[in-house]
Amino acid sequence: MLGNRIEKRQRRRSLCMSEIMTILIAFHQSHYRDFKHFYQVLVSAYWRSKFPRLPSYTRFIEFMSSVMMPLCIYLKHCFGQCTGISFVDSIYLHVCHNRRIPQHRVFIGMAARGKTSVDWFFGFKLHLLVNE
Repeated sequence: MLGNRIEKRQRRRSLCMSEIMTILIAFHQSHYRDFKHFYQVLVSAYWRSKFPRLPSYTRFIEFMSSVMMPLCIYLKHCFGQCTGISFVDSIYLHVCHNRRIPQHRVFIGMAARGKTSVDWFFGFKLHLLVNE
């Protein structure tokens, strides 16, 4: 019934919310494909003067979940007014090969068969809507 008596440290964040959001937005505007490479190569090496209390990569990953809601609210605020002209495109996300559909159990009830202009697939269809 006794606990393992290991106390977890409750350290404060070394970056404020706006600094974390700035780094995340800069990643999405950069040409880097993965965040770890972006953080270790660009942010840690060249932006250290801009963020003097920059934490390690693993510590920054822990901070990211705390700013997702404010970041989504900020990005929603940045949207412009829709004027009625919109462009729609879609892409398919394969879950498994068509021959393995009966054996697939990960996305039961969520994934479905779909059709593209080329072929049939099993998975999800991602739609993107953009106004001018």
